[in-house]
Amino acid sequence: MLKNYKELKVWQRSYQLCLEIYKITKRFPNGERYGLTSQIRRAAVSVPSNIAKGYGRKTIPEYIRFLYIA
Repeated sequence: MLKNYKELKVWQRSYQLCLEIYKITKRFPNGERYGLTSQIRRAAVSVPSNIAKGYGRKTIPEYIRFLYIA
């Protein structure tokens, strides 16, 4: 069994994707900072966040629910 969610390959890959999204959106125009940039970043962050939240749940069905959300 894994000790924590950070050992999950899916979490690691989603986290790396999130970092790349931040690098890419940093080059977006300042006028998009609160529009498109913010929306893309929040969407990217939600994937590893939901995986981590699900991992901490008490039951497998709850965990699976959060994986579907991610």
